[in-house]
Amino acid sequence: MAKIKVAIIGCGNIFPMHAQSVKENKYTELVAVCDNKPERAKARAEELGCKAYTDYQQLFDEEALDAIHICLPHYLHAPVSIDATKRGLHVLTEKPMAIDYEDAAHMLKVAKEMHTHFGVIFQNRYNAGVQLIKRLLTDGTLGKITSAKASVTWDRSDEYYSKSDWKGTWDKEGGGVLIDQAIHTLDLLRWFVDDDIDYIDATISNRAHEQIEVEDAAEGVVKFKSGTVAAFHTINYYGYDAPVEIELYCEHGRVKMVGDKGTVDLFDGRTFIADNDPSETFSYGEGVKSYWGVNHVKQINNFYDVLINGGELFIKPEEALKTQKMIHAIYQSGKEKQRIWFS
Repeated sequence: MAKIKVAIIGCGNIFPMHAQSVKENKYTELVAVCDNKPERAKARAEELGCKAYTDYQQLFDEEALDAIHICLPHYLHAPVSIDATKRGLHVLTEKPMAIDYEDAAHMLKVAKEMHTHFGVIFQNRYNAGVQLIKRLLTDGTLGKITSAKASVTWDRSDEYYSKSDWKGTWDKEGGGVLIDQAIHTLDLLRWFVDDDIDYIDATISNRAHEQIEVEDAAEGVVKFKSGTVAAFHTINYYGYDAPVEIELYCEHGRVKMVGDKGTVDLFDGRTFIADNDPSETFSYGEGVKSYWGVNHVKQINNFYDVLINGGELFIKPEEALKTQKMIHAIYQSGKEKQRIWFS
């Protein structure tokens, strides 16, 4: 069986999670890497035994690719994805889909028109605690969620932003704590409720940073059409990256997710607990922090299994688009200082 020929575009911090996953997947061959910094592209290519490019259009012209991974600054996700899709390539991109909701919707529209596969990385949906909570919501054990809350309190210093030529900017990152750090947690919150949004009322502000133009704090409420009220509080000026937290108050019990661990206490006295298995490991290469876990490789493996064997992606692009729309509305509410209603 011929292997799927893959290129990874963007050789920054998230690159190893994609590169090692592709290298070890039985269906794929890593053909090339691409980065606009020549020394970085060359170093990654030498490590992995593939070709190096600095221009993704040249890469598309010269290599017979089947799929690409996008690990680029946020503002480049949409144009690179659309260019690749129009050439018939399958695309797997890091979150967020794009900066603007309209661009994200267009990415998905083009993929459907070209009949290509399109995936967006939201690897935390694979966490054991998340899987437990979702299962007990889906099978009716917990009943309806009446209220919910999510908290992300992390640390991103001015020094962190000063090392980047795109983070901390509206035009390149598209925002701050919300679109970069908290998007994973808010995606889980929306997925747990799994209902259309009625309105969003939010505030955004920069309270503790001198070097950035985007928000370092965002809070508000998401009201769903089912009546569920979800509150969120996100900052990236805390002393350390505290474990994210989600709480759900349901008809038949309470849910608490702290970090990767999920605990469900039912009102009938039963308790369910799930956490990631520490013995389940995957090496993304030397020097890569262990907290990344095994979920990137799980989602990437699912992407290529669907390409080869058919079926549907575990995380469908339509799901990513719903989260993108929610994030967009939070920013709109914060900037316009008014409630945003969904049709």
